[in-house]
Amino acid sequence: MKIYLVGGAVRDELLKRPVKERDYVVVGATIAEMTQQGYQQVGSDFPVFLHPKTKDEHALARTERKSGQGYTGFICDFGPETTLEDDLLRRDLTVNAIAKDKDGSLIDPYGGQKDLANRVLRHVSEAFSEDPLRVLRVARFAARYQDYHFTIAEETWRLMTHMVAEGELQTLTKERIWLEIEKTIEDNGLGHFLTIISELGALEFVAPYIPSWEHIAQKQYQETIKKLENGSELNAVAQFCLALYFSGSTSADLVQAKQFKVPNIYIESGKELLSNLELLNKENKTADDWLTILQNIDAWRRPQKLARFCYICSKISDNLSVLCDKLTQNFLATRNIDVQEIIAEGHHGKAIQLQLKQRRLKAIRV
Repeated sequence: MKIYLVGGAVRDELLKRPVKERDYVVVGATIAEMTQQGYQQVGSDFPVFLHPKTKDEHALARTERKSGQGYTGFICDFGPETTLEDDLLRRDLTVNAIAKDKDGSLIDPYGGQKDLANRVLRHVSEAFSEDPLRVLRVARFAARYQDYHFTIAEETWRLMTHMVAEGELQTLTKERIWLEIEKTIEDNGLGHFLTIISELGALEFVAPYIPSWEHIAQKQYQETIKKLENGSELNAVAQFCLALYFSGSTSADLVQAKQFKVPNIYIESGKELLSNLELLNKENKTADDWLTILQNIDAWRRPQKLARFCYICSKISDNLSVLCDKLTQNFLATRNIDVQEIIAEGHHGKAIQLQLKQRRLKAIRV
C-alpha cells in the first residue's frame, strides 16, 4: 500500500498558497485492508475513507468509464492493480494531476509543474469532454487564480467551446451549477468567472438572470468589489447583487434565478436593489418617494434589509451612499411612530393606515 497527497493540496503548496484541505490517493490496497487499519468508509459509488486520526479523505486509486450523460454518468473501477498514473489521468487539469509521496517527491506524469510555472490551465486528456461540469470548474479555477494571471490553453478552450455548443452544459443540474457559482463567490472571483462563461457563450445555461457580461462590466465590477469588507456577512450577497447591477439585470430577469436554485436571500436582495435604484436616484424626491422606498424594503419590520440595501448601494457610488444615509435618517425619524397609539386615539379600519402614512410623511425630511 502506498499513499500519495494529490490534487489541490499539491497545487496550492507549489503556488505557496494556504492549503485548506488535503486529499490522498491510496494505491495497492483493498477495501478490507483499509477498514482493518481503522479507516472509516464514507463512499458508496467508489471507496473513499476517512483517516482514523486526521479525518483527511483517502480514496482508493480508480479509473472512470463514461456510462451516460452529464457529470454523474460514470462507472468507477478500482482495485490494487490500479496505478497512480491511471488515477491521475482521469483528473481534469494537469495542475490538479500532480501527486506527492511521503518523502516529498513529486509524481507528475502529465506536465502539471510546467503548466503551473507557465500559468496555464490545460486538460489532462480528451476524457475532459465527458464531464460538462469541468467547463465550470476551469472557469472557477481561472477566477480563483486571477491574481496569478493563469490562462486557459488554446486546445482546452476549443474543447470547452465545443462542449457548450453541443449543449453539454444543459445536462448539469441547477443545484450543481449554483454550487460552482457559490464557490466562486467565496473566492471573490464571480466577475472573472462570468467573463469566461460569457466568452464561451454559456451564460444562458449557467446564469440566465445575467443578461450580458462584457469586459466593461467586468472592469467596473472588479473595482467595486474591492470596496467590500472581508469577513462581512453581507459580502457574498453583495458580490451577487453587484453582478446583477453591472450586467444590466432587471427584477424580471430574477425570475429565472429561482429556477436556477439561487437562494432566496440573494434573489430578495437583488430585487430590492434593482427595483428601488431608479427612485432612489430620482432628483427632487418627495416625502412620498422616500416613504415608498422604505415600504418596498419593508424597513420597519425588517430593518436588517435596509442595512443590507444601503451596504450594497454604498459600494456602487458615493452618491448612492449619501442618499442611503438620508434614507436611513428618514427610517429612524419614522421608526417610533406607534400604531397602538393611533388606535388608542380612536382610529379604526383604513383610518389607522391613513394616519400611519400621514405621520410618517410628516416625519420625513426631503
